[in-house]
Amino acid sequence: MEEVLGIKASIRGNKVFFRGDEEPANKARKFIREYYSINSNGYIISPEDIKYALKAFERNDPHGPASSSSSSRETSSTPLKDYFLNNIPVSSKKKFIVPRSENQRKYVDAIRQYDMVIGIGPAGTGKTYLAMAMAINALLKKEVTRIILARPAVEAGERLGFLPGDLYEKVNPYLRPLYDALFDMMEAEKAYRLIDKGIIEIAPLAFMRGRTLNDSFIILDEAQNTTSEQMMMYLTRLGFNSKTVITGDTTQVDLPQGRVSGLIEIEKLLKDIKELRFIYFSEKDVVRHKIVQEIIKAYKKLEKSRNNNL
Repeated sequence: MEEVLGIKASIRGNKVFFRGDEEPANKARKFIREYYSINSNGYIISPEDIKYALKAFERNDPHGPASSSSSSRETSSTPLKDYFLNNIPVSSKKKFIVPRSENQRKYVDAIRQYDMVIGIGPAGTGKTYLAMAMAINALLKKEVTRIILARPAVEAGERLGFLPGDLYEKVNPYLRPLYDALFDMMEAEKAYRLIDKGIIEIAPLAFMRGRTLNDSFIILDEAQNTTSEQMMMYLTRLGFNSKTVITGDTTQVDLPQGRVSGLIEIEKLLKDIKELRFIYFSEKDVVRHKIVQEIIKAYKKLEKSRNNNL
């Protein structure tokens, strides 16, 4: 609260004291009251959630700097509870996932409304994580009967053939980020049980060939590393009562030189299809450590400088 609202706060016993100008101090008091009502309902709220909730709270305050905005969403007073109740429940000790930026909120809303959503943007913007949360939530609500998580096994500077082990051991490192996201939302024992039953499947993209996927929630991660042929194959796997979310970063293509990225290609090819939605993220949507935002900005500046020198 001190960082976002520009006040000083201290705790004595069960009381919180604020020092600062009247307006931000009143905002802090209102925030604490709304936060307490949410927390008393048993929701587990992380410090990072509080940080982003405060920014949303400040943005939606009718007397705050955003009040001059033409957006009806930003000029109306939105209770903090609305921010947390627009969450994605997942099966882990009352844990839920909250969209932490406007683009993340649009992304989640799009996944709810459309059967195909393509999320494009830099690492750390929550593209895969939020898609995973929506998939688990759909499974819990019995909207789908299985989750399929796929990734192209494309080497970034190394070759699969030189890695030790059988095919599974060779491709497993490329699927590790999907396991990490899954285990962050679901108890490992339950996750492994669902994987053993085939209810959750984590596999290289090549394993999708020849299948028709009904009653499924399918996520294609790192889609910038699909070829044109692979992307066409994947897009035509979607069956009845299924959803798919395709994620990737078009600035991080690891395909051999001369190969067209399937993700870059469908940006133009599918842009006029109304039954699907593209959502674009920027470094402002990065929800990892704040230094990651600065690193992304630095690389963007370097890339712009290189392009200007060409």
